[in-house]
Formats: sequence, C-alpha cells, structure tokens
Amino acid sequence: MKAQIVHVGADVAQSHIDLHGEIAGLPARIANTKINLRRRLKILAGLGSVQIVCEATGGCERALVAACHESGVPISVLNPRQVRDFARAKGQLAKTDKIDARILCEYGRAFQPATPLEPSLQKLAAYSARRRQLIALRTAEKNRTYRCDPLLAASHRAVLHVLDRQIAAIDAALARTVASCARLRAKIAALTKVKGVGPISATALLAALPELGTLSKNQAAALAGLAPFNRDSGLFRGQRHIHGGRLPVRSALYMAALVASRYNPVIKAFYDRLRSAGKPPKLALTASMRKLLIHLNSLLKSPLLLSS
Repeated sequence: MKAQIVHVGADVAQSHIDLHGEIAGLPARIANTKINLRRRLKILAGLGSVQIVCEATGGCERALVAACHESGVPISVLNPRQVRDFARAKGQLAKTDKIDARILCEYGRAFQPATPLEPSLQKLAAYSARRRQLIALRTAEKNRTYRCDPLLAASHRAVLHVLDRQIAAIDAALARTVASCARLRAKIAALTKVKGVGPISATALLAALPELGTLSKNQAAALAGLAPFNRDSGLFRGQRHIHGGRLPVRSALYMAALVASRYNPVIKAFYDRLRSAGKPPKLALTASMRKLLIHLNSLLKSPLLLSS
C-alpha cells in the first residue's frame, strides 16, 4: 500500500520560513539559512513521505528548493495567485505568514501538486529568465541612444557593452547547463529538427515549459496561454479568446512560429489556409503557435527521451 504523502506548507520570507503541517514540532518558524534548512529538512526526510509546498516569491524560495533537492525532500513551487484564490474560496481573507503556511498545507492536501524540477532544469529556467531581463535592458538602452547628446551617447554605449558581455556570459552558462545534462541535450536535439525552431528558441521553450513532453495537447496549450476559452451564458455565445498562461513560452514560440509559417511545410500550409479563409494575420499566427507547440510536445513524448 502506497504511503500517504504529508504536505508541509512553507511560507518563505527573506529572513525566515513559517512551516505548517500535521507533524510533531509544527507549526514552527525557522531562519532562512542553509544550516537551519538542512537541519530541519534532515528531520523531515526521516519521517518518510513528506512534501514541501511553497510559493514562488521572486527568488527567496531558491535556497529552500536547493536544500530540498540536496536532502531528497520533494517540493512544489506554486503560483501565488492560485494559492490566494484558494484562500479566498475558503473564506480566508486575512493574510499573515502563519496563515499563508497553513493555506499552503491545505492546498497541498486538496490538489496534490506536482513535484519540482530537477536541478538542471531549475538552472536553465533561472539563466533563461536572466537572459530575458538583460535583453529587455539592452533594448531599452538602445532606444535611449536615438538623437541624444554625444556625452550621453558614450554613456549608453558603455552600458550596452557591459550588457552584451553579460548576455554572452549567460549564453555560455546556458550552453554549459545543456551540455552537462544528457536529457536536455536529447530534448533540444529533437526540438531543433523541426524547421523554425533553433537552439535559442528550444532552450527558452524548455526553460519556460519544462513539462513539455508530459502533457496532453490541451494541457500544453493551456499552460502556454494558447487555448481559446469559451465565454457562453444561456443563449449568448461569446468570442473565444486565449487567456493567461506563461508569457515566456509564447515569446519563445512567437519567433519560431513566424519562421515556421514561411519555411516549415506543415505550419506554412496551415497558416496559408487560415489566411485564405479570411482570418487576420495575428489570429493565424497564434493558431500556428498552438499547432507548433502541440507538435513539439508530441515529439518529446518518446520513451527514449523521457527515460534518458
């Protein structure tokens, strides 16, 4: 008989972590330091089937996630909005660290969230996110150079030089991360066989959607924010619109689908058919992104890739 998982909610702050669960010694507050995390996780690991549940907090949770991987304790990192909606649905409007830890524990029991990414995928996601930030900074800095004072132009060029070096360093780190993991290498090799998908797009896609290859086609489209949702009520039939999802996934897919709509025979035929039917270019390209994503998801369902 499979042991029942005991969920422990962890509300993470910069200085401390509040823990809540049906385990002796909890609820408790511990300092958010490596020593305290290792000591507490060692105790939890000895209790058997324990799973930590926390929220994404902009980086404060990274030490906890790393410590959990070292200790072999499963951890799930949740979208804060979903947890807050869950709390409101329960009528819990007050918000404190202790209450949040309890809500996370209850969320874990109710929904059994998936366990986390392996360390290589976490690194890939962190480096990819930093690359997007640096490129946004570089674009903003380039825009400031337009018809500006010569002294300011020199300042902008100096900043751009620094940003270019930082982006190159992140690209090198991404390449090392991929090279160090056989599974990542195999996945990227499979993705880049599709016309329109290059190494940068494939890496960004896996970083933003590490579940790719384990999802149904509808799940993949929904997570990417490419699934049109119904808006019907009674006799009213509203327009279908995409909503939510992960913006970095759509950003990675946009350029890939744009190239594929010109050079990939299958995507090009699909795009041209929609345009011939009178669909706007933006709608046709969005539909092409969805079709491309579903195809890439099916490619990664190979048993060899999943087990490598």
